[in-house]
Amino acid sequence: MLGLLSFASAHLIEVTAGKKECFFEDLHKNDKMTVTYQVGGGGHLDIDFWITDPNGHAMGKHIKQSTGTIAVTAEMDGRHEYCFSNQMSAIADKIVSFNVHGVIYVGEGEDEVVAPIEREIRLLANGLTAVKDEQEYIVVRERTHRNTAESTNSRVKWWSILQSVVLFAVVAWQIYYLKSFFEVKRVI
Repeated sequence: MLGLLSFASAHLIEVTAGKKECFFEDLHKNDKMTVTYQVGGGGHLDIDFWITDPNGHAMGKHIKQSTGTIAVTAEMDGRHEYCFSNQMSAIADKIVSFNVHGVIYVGEGEDEVVAPIEREIRLLANGLTAVKDEQEYIVVRERTHRNTAESTNSRVKWWSILQSVVLFAVVAWQIYYLKSFFEVKRVI
């Protein structure tokens, strides 16, 4: 049968305008890799994303997406590359958070038999790892959204204070102007 090992990693990168950022994983045949991403800041919150095999053939591609997930199974040994491209934007830099998680295929001898309960335990363990990876990704997303909301609230607060100061200044000037308009001036 087969044995399975899991791996996962989370990243936050800035992809500058007109550039692309590429990463790679060395996979063996039948290894599974899933990349989940979200654009968290900059421009229209969209980015191009693709995964290629060692021969350069696209295994999955998203164009101008703000979030996405691509899962691939390696058909050959070698360096599999995944890229985030901001080449369509000439001005805005993009902040991308992404998770890479996968399952490494480990072949075992033909004479070794895996009990059905052990196979189910391995599947449950892989499912649990996938849930844990997704929760870590959601925590990063929640933190990013919370920071954005707090920044927005702070800007609204300072804008309101500035408006109040300007309002009181205009009221004070109007009172002063109206008082001086109705003053009686005598010339002797």
